[in-house]
Amino acid sequence: MQDQNDPESTGFPVGYFVIRSVAANRLLDVALDEIEDGTEICLWPERESSLVESKSIFHAFQHLTRVYSGFRDPSTNNQVFFIDTSGALCSRSSGHAVDIDGDQLVLRHRRPYSRPFPNSYAHPLPKFTYSDQTGEITVQFSCDPSYPPPSALPSSSWKSKTYLLASMPMRKPRSIIDDASEFFATSVLTPTISFFSGKAGPPLATPEQVFGGEIDLKEDEVVDEERGEEAEVDDSPNLKRNVRMVSVDGTGKEKERMDRMLSDKARNRRQWQILPLRRINARTVGSPGRS
Repeated sequence: MQDQNDPESTGFPVGYFVIRSVAANRLLDVALDEIEDGTEICLWPERESSLVESKSIFHAFQHLTRVYSGFRDPSTNNQVFFIDTSGALCSRSSGHAVDIDGDQLVLRHRRPYSRPFPNSYAHPLPKFTYSDQTGEITVQFSCDPSYPPPSALPSSSWKSKTYLLASMPMRKPRSIIDDASEFFATSVLTPTISFFSGKAGPPLATPEQVFGGEIDLKEDEVVDEERGEEAEVDDSPNLKRNVRMVSVDGTGKEKERMDRMLSDKARNRRQWQILPLRRINARTVGSPGRS
């Protein structure tokens, strides 16, 4: 019988690994290598391409001397993760576990028990599992992740949902020309068409709404199944991308039916690659390919 806390039971490898987003081609990354409780976990370009570590006593100085060409730089450990003995997904650089806050991934320090338990402050850590068949990372909760107050009516609707990690596309900032074009299309053309059709047009957008961007939904507020091609555009020059937990109505066959509604781009945003690190003995300077 396989131990529930064995990392392989979660689909992740034993030891250290990096997590790459298929769609964004970026790695899961603890922002700015911070260690504080609640630190954001995002997607960032790969800072170290080598997956090989040295066991040499000189390894601690590798990031300073770089004498072991081809070995990993330990200063990039904020992009390295592992499954601990309790089954929690953890950051290597800090040792802290990964938690879900709303729909965001964050570092979580161990916290004292508080009542009523569970609550948004004190609760069991979620378990992350990886499927090498679908490439999806699923988030499993032992209680309602919305942490309703005791006065709320009991509900088990959360149990009928599947929670997944997904990368979020980011469009480049809108230019003044883009905003002006949309403003004139909305304020000038729409009333003209409505006049000839004899039907009342929709309420006009104000310049403040258009130029202030108030009429746009945020990228991560759009349901995956309802995203159009424009919402999947990912052309921002910003190096950072957001990762979010998305909820899918249904499990098993029902989830498979919902998956068929996804575009290829939306499906790719839910797919991940897990790349394990490997360690070799190196007593003298040499090629990392020799063990």
